[in-house]
Amino acid sequence: MPPVVKIAAVQFDPKITENGNNLERMLKELKTAAASGAKLVVFPECALSGYVFSSRAEAKPYMETIPGPSTDRLAAACKELGVYAVMGMLEKDGSKCYNAAVLTGPGGLIGKYRKVHLPYLGIDRFVDHGDRPFQVYKTPIGNIGLFICYDTNFPESARVMALMGADILVLPTNWPEGRDRVPRYVIICRAFENRVHLVACDRVGKERGGGFIGTSKIIRCTGDTIAQASTNQEETIYGEVDLSEARQKKVVVKPGEFELDFIADRRPEFYGEITKANR
Repeated sequence: MPPVVKIAAVQFDPKITENGNNLERMLKELKTAAASGAKLVVFPECALSGYVFSSRAEAKPYMETIPGPSTDRLAAACKELGVYAVMGMLEKDGSKCYNAAVLTGPGGLIGKYRKVHLPYLGIDRFVDHGDRPFQVYKTPIGNIGLFICYDTNFPESARVMALMGADILVLPTNWPEGRDRVPRYVIICRAFENRVHLVACDRVGKERGGGFIGTSKIIRCTGDTIAQASTNQEETIYGEVDLSEARQKKVVVKPGEFELDFIADRRPEFYGEITKANR
């Protein structure tokens, strides 16, 4: 396993209902990122289909199975290029449908995640809540955990994956206008408090009257921002992360006098209230 992994976050403007064109764009950007040395390439939430649908029925023709035709093509490209990729898409599974993200690599489809926390916004008003627990996927480029956009506002999401051994948390997102505090503060806190690297890939542009704020980021497990995109331009940002740094949870400021470990120092016996269902 390489100690240092180069990550790319592809911030672009997907077009709603244009799955084919959006996929072609992502495959092109994947090739460019791979040529630049990236081993993990991340695309935004709902990058395949767009996000601001007006109903479940309208969105249904743009939902795909996982695995399916688009994930198969992404996996084939990953095999050809020797890279790993995360793509946001809408998944259909029988009568159910989900806001999902897939992780693919040179060996094919590795895993998927279904968005657990749903805001009342865009397609999230009409899809089903994610029905699977958070998971961390062990790969040759590190242990990767997936979550999507609104999930990051719930610190338990990142913490669970950190406890499962995540080195890198991947957050495909569609931050709408007015949510600039999330990239400014929240995702930095998620990386810092769990000592995990984090890549958040947002989109830009407008969709049916609503704008998106970009600001994709790659953040070290120390909470330091390695790379940050603009608020309104299509661009790919790159950053290198050291896996061994994320695996060393204990921080020694002054040996024997000032030492911290946000994992080992937890007191879960006092956290029961967090796991109680909403009243």
